Amino acid sequence: MTNQQTTDEHDAVDILVADHREVEALLVELENRRGTPEHRRHLVDVVIAELVRHSVAEEAYVYPIARKALPDGNEIADREIAEHAEAEQTMKELESADPSDSRFDELLAHLTRTIREHVREEENELFPRLRAATAREELVDVAAKVTAVKEIGPTRPHPGSPDHPPANRLLAPGIGLVDRLRDALSGRPTSIDDLRER
Repeated sequence: MTNQQTTDEHDAVDILVADHREVEALLVELENRRGTPEHRRHLVDVVIAELVRHSVAEEAYVYPIARKALPDGNEIADREIAEHAEAEQTMKELESADPSDSRFDELLAHLTRTIREHVREEENELFPRLRAATAREELVDVAAKVTAVKEIGPTRPHPGSPDHPPANRLLAPGIGLVDRLRDALSGRPTSIDDLRER
């Protein structure tokens, strides 16, 4: 691979930041409180699926790099994983909340605050430090793994699932397969493309 090819390729941080922007756009739309309860339910379902896939990818591939490359990497990774666990618990509750109920908006507001703070920490602290401490080639290689696990990973919150390698790497595809089957049978949207098709 030439140097030009390497610099033109997206690295793991690029992929994760793009995820952040997609979720933020959906959160802003939800905050506007427009649309039918069914539409808001669909938006939340996509937000949940995107966040779950994103967190599985980070836990499987990005946080292990942080543990290895940063002097305080274990502490950072543990904090990020704990934040994911808190968000997953909220997503689990939101998953069953009725969009016309005030509890739905309360849970959504809590999730939105949690996610925005998590994104701010990652983009202002973790990601720049990872790029400074990790070879670009490694982050480009991890981008492919992040993309692959997002394609087969879970689409629903599973707060009790393992969140550390190797267990999370082994279980994510199986859990993802079950989630995708349930999603298909229920007609539940799990991606931005699914929303566009409606």
